[in-house]
Amino acid sequence: MALSYSKRMEKIKSSEIREILKVTQNPEIISFAGGLPAPELFPVEEMKEISVLVLDEMGPESLQYDVTEGYPPLRQQISERMNKILKTDVTKDNILIVCGSQQGLDFSGKVFLDENDVVLCESPTYLGAINAFKSYEPQFKEVPTDDFGMIPEELEKILKTTNNVKLIYAIPDFQNPTGKTWTLERREKFMEIIEKYEIPAIEDNPYGELRFDGEMLPSLKSMDKKDLVIHLGTFSKTFCPGLRVGWIAASENILEKYILVKQSGDLHTSSFSQRIISKMLEKYDFDKRVSKLKELYRNRRDLMIKTITEEFPDGLKYTNPEGGLFTWVELPEGYSAREFLDECLKNNVAIVPGGSFFPNGGHENSFRLNYSNMPDERIVEGIKRLSKVLKEYLN
Repeated sequence: MALSYSKRMEKIKSSEIREILKVTQNPEIISFAGGLPAPELFPVEEMKEISVLVLDEMGPESLQYDVTEGYPPLRQQISERMNKILKTDVTKDNILIVCGSQQGLDFSGKVFLDENDVVLCESPTYLGAINAFKSYEPQFKEVPTDDFGMIPEELEKILKTTNNVKLIYAIPDFQNPTGKTWTLERREKFMEIIEKYEIPAIEDNPYGELRFDGEMLPSLKSMDKKDLVIHLGTFSKTFCPGLRVGWIAASENILEKYILVKQSGDLHTSSFSQRIISKMLEKYDFDKRVSKLKELYRNRRDLMIKTITEEFPDGLKYTNPEGGLFTWVELPEGYSAREFLDECLKNNVAIVPGGSFFPNGGHENSFRLNYSNMPDERIVEGIKRLSKVLKEYLN
C-alpha cells in the first residue's frame, strides 16, 4: 500500500552519525564516531539509592502527570547553578524542563521558523541542530569561523544583506564538531550585533562545564541585556543521557511559546527522571562529580592528541580543545573523509566525515573524533589504525 506522507518528511534525513553507530555495535570496531559520555562514570549505585528514596518519599507523585514547565525544585536548582557557574541572572520562572537539549532544538524550530526563513549557524555546526531545524524548511546560511569562534564581521555582513533572518544558532563552548571555544571578545561582539539587529540566538551549551584548561568564560546568556538569548542546557553529559533531562533558559515572554509547544508535544518531561536528578543534586556533591569527568576527559584528550601527533601523516591539521568531547581533523584540500570511511570500517575504526556538519554541503576534507568514550588502550590502538588508513589514502 502506497501511503502519502507530508512534504516535511522529505526534509528529515537519518543522522549519518546514527547510521555509523549501527555499524559500530561490532565490538571489534573502535569507534570515535559518537558523542557518548564515559559509561564507567555513570552514577549507577547512587541512582539505585536515589530511585528508592524518590519512590519512598514521592512515590505516586513521581509516577503521575506533571506540570509542563517541570518540577519546581529542579527548576530552582538549575537556575541557581546557572547563576553560580555561568554568571547568569535567571530564576526558576526562566526555566523549562525538556527531554534533553535536543528537544529544545526541535522546539526552537517550531517556535521561530517558517518555510524559507533563514537560520544562521557556525560553519561547521552540530548535525543534530541541522536535522532538527530542517523539518521546518528554513534556508541555512553558514557564518565563517576561525580558531576564535564565529567571525563577527562575517556575521554582520550576512545580516546586512539577508532578509528574513529569524534565528542564529551557536555553540560558543567546546563546539561540536570542532571543539573550539569563542574568546571573550568574540562573545561581546556577537552580543552587540544581535542586539543591534534584534535577532534571537540559541546558545547550545551541553559541554560548558567540561572545561579542562583555562578559565570559564561568561555565557552569552549572562551578557543578554535584551532577552534575545535562548540558552539550552542538559544533564546528558554531566549525569547520563538515558534520563533525557535538559532545559531551556529564556525570558518569560519567550518561554511562554516554548511551554505551549511542549504542552502539545509531550505534555511534560518524565516526572520520575526529574525527581531523580533533583534528589541527586540535593544529596550528592555535583561539583565533585563534574571534576571527576573533567579529569578523565582531560586525560583522554591528552592521550588522543599525543598519539595523533606521533602517528598521523604530515599535512593534517587538528584542534586541541580546552574542554568538551571532540577534536576536528582537516585533510589537505581535494581529499574526502567519506572516501576512506569504508576503509576505516574495514580496519575496525570509525569516524564521522566532516561534510555532515555543513548544512549546505562541501568541506569533505574533514572529520570529527570523539575521545570521551574509549579507554586509553583503545584510543591508542584506534588512532594507529586510523593513521594506517590515512597514510594509504593520502599516498
